[in-house]
Amino acid sequence: MPEQETEITAPEATEAAAQENATASETQPETEAAAAEGEAGTVSRAEHDKLKAELELLKAERDQLVDRVARLQAEFENARKRAERERQEFRDYATGSVVEQFLPVLDNFELALKATGSAEQLRTGVELIVKQMEEVLRQMQVHPIPAVGEEFDPRHHEALGSVEREDLPDQHVAEEIRRGYRLREKLLRPALVRVATNPKQTSE
Repeated sequence: MPEQETEITAPEATEAAAQENATASETQPETEAAAAEGEAGTVSRAEHDKLKAELELLKAERDQLVDRVARLQAEFENARKRAERERQEFRDYATGSVVEQFLPVLDNFELALKATGSAEQLRTGVELIVKQMEEVLRQMQVHPIPAVGEEFDPRHHEALGSVEREDLPDQHVAEEIRRGYRLREKLLRPALVRVATNPKQTSE
């Protein structure tokens, strides 16, 4: 049988064209969205790589700072130990120098204890040893604090009590109980004294 041609009327053609346009319109936004999504994915990966590089740089800087701090702490600890060792060596040297000067004095005390002379001879020997010790102290710039007859000075004297004395001015040192000493201008220990109270001056 011969095929029959199908005629398309004008309204049908118009409807078909409209459907094609609608399909094309629906497909275009989907294509554009896919392209945009692909572009967004590319930017995100670039940002990720950039952040990763910055993170690695920060880690390297952190490691360098930690290492530097550790080295500074080690250097500080070594310097502290070295300074402490030097101070100890200086103290040992100073102590040894002082002890060395007093060894002859100790030797003379031991000889005095072994002596078999009279009490007067022993006293004379002890007096010589005391003078020897005073000379050693003088060489070390250690001097006794003047006391008896001096005006009482609380910076250099420590009052143990008072005694009535008319032959001394009021508030002057009458007796020295224990001698005081100073190293140059530094007080090592005050003199322990009794202070005179003069009734005549007090009544006036």
